[in-house]
Amino acid sequence: MYKKDNEKIRTEVLDAVDGLSDDQLNKKPAEDEWSPMEILEHLNLMETYISKNISRELASERSEKVMKKPIQLTVSRMVKVDAPAPVAPSGEFIPLEEMKSRLVKSRLLLDSIYDGTTEDVLENKSMKHPVFGQVPLIQWFPFIGLHEKRHLKQLEKTIEKIK
Repeated sequence: MYKKDNEKIRTEVLDAVDGLSDDQLNKKPAEDEWSPMEILEHLNLMETYISKNISRELASERSEKVMKKPIQLTVSRMVKVDAPAPVAPSGEFIPLEEMKSRLVKSRLLLDSIYDGTTEDVLENKSMKHPVFGQVPLIQWFPFIGLHEKRHLKQLEKTIEKIK
């Protein structure tokens, strides 16, 4: 179920940058703001980071079952959350085609992890989130889409600023 929603949001994200040059995509609207490409890089890093951590938790005997969290609040930009170092953009110039390839790769990784286990297992293990605390692994898959939806709003505003 999460796959369809995540794919819809990913398509919206990529549609938002369609027609922009690599130079435009790598341009910051202000020194303290991310460029459109840095937003895309963050989404890629986040998806990869979460996927690897889900795999680690699946292998852990100590991962425990917890109550579901209100992850739908992720789309609200009312609360600003600084990106942890492992998922912060590098600031390097990245061509769009390379980033699209990275995004495909990170999505394949996420989907392969989901497809390689059962929902029962995913409901009975958890992973720490910086805002929500321990979140059941089953919720991390739709969280990716909600996180991208949150950043889609940021991406659209950033593109308006650089045009």
